[in-house]
Amino acid sequence: MKPIHTTLAVLLACLATPGLANADYPDKPIRLVVPYAVGGTTDIIARVVGNKLGAQLGQSVIIENKPGAGGSIGSAYAAKQPADGYTLVMAVESSHAVNPNVYAKSAYDPVRDFAPISNLADVPNVLVVNPGMPAASLPAFLKLLKAEPGKYAFGSSGNGGLSHMNGELFMKTTGTRMLHVPYKGLGPALNDLVAGQVQVVFDNIPSSYPLIQAQRIRPLAVAARQRLKVLPDVPTYAEAGLPAMNHPSWFGLAAPAGTPAAVLDTLNAAVRQTLADPATVEAIERQGAVPSPMSREEFGALIAESYGHWKTVVEDIKFEKMQ
Repeated sequence: MKPIHTTLAVLLACLATPGLANADYPDKPIRLVVPYAVGGTTDIIARVVGNKLGAQLGQSVIIENKPGAGGSIGSAYAAKQPADGYTLVMAVESSHAVNPNVYAKSAYDPVRDFAPISNLADVPNVLVVNPGMPAASLPAFLKLLKAEPGKYAFGSSGNGGLSHMNGELFMKTTGTRMLHVPYKGLGPALNDLVAGQVQVVFDNIPSSYPLIQAQRIRPLAVAARQRLKVLPDVPTYAEAGLPAMNHPSWFGLAAPAGTPAAVLDTLNAAVRQTLADPATVEAIERQGAVPSPMSREEFGALIAESYGHWKTVVEDIKFEKMQ
């Protein structure tokens, strides 16, 4: 039998080596925090990817929705969880680039408090209106807004969220004015759009597309590099003369800061395998989104770049930061 001190030395060496210490990861279910309501784009992407990701890892991936404050509540919650790889979070443009720029004091730092894993998908944005709106095109819509400033309302996922800021950027760019109505997620906002309680939503394709197909809402423009296969008759913002609005959103995956590198590498590899699966790719593309896996370093750089972009936008539109 080996001396006790020898056995202890081997054990300590294993604990000090991330690759060895996490050799059995994961050995229990993983929680994926979605900081937005059920039915919104973030939730849809999380569920499409989560099922296959769980199969790749050999453990269940349990979706946990924690909406509120434009993604701030769920993101701040995730940042405070143990850095062991068993709590992940959807790190998206709204919560990790826009949100920290619109609060006077953010509840989390999008770079310092999280460990990037990978981007999952690039998602075109879409301007949708209630079919009762007497405007079938973007030029007609702009004419309507300018003729009756402040008459129409746009719904968003919450104060300071990406959909809110896209609405603010749209009004700044076009010289129009609408009433902003915040919700706890885009799902509820879309419900009220269909019901006519609000007339406009600046959404992402995945959550709006089923309603567009059913002709319950009407698309006027998309933020994409080119027209979408699923909406070939809808112009891009760039085509419509609004290039400042023509930026698709990103939806990725992160963990609390301090999560071991070996765990992050395991997760990154699983994401890449998931996004190479034809059925998953088809499911994402069916939503009008584009799979976009990245290295951990590339995704970290994207978050930092996007944060800088929205910092400039917030300053340009003179947005009054929230407390």
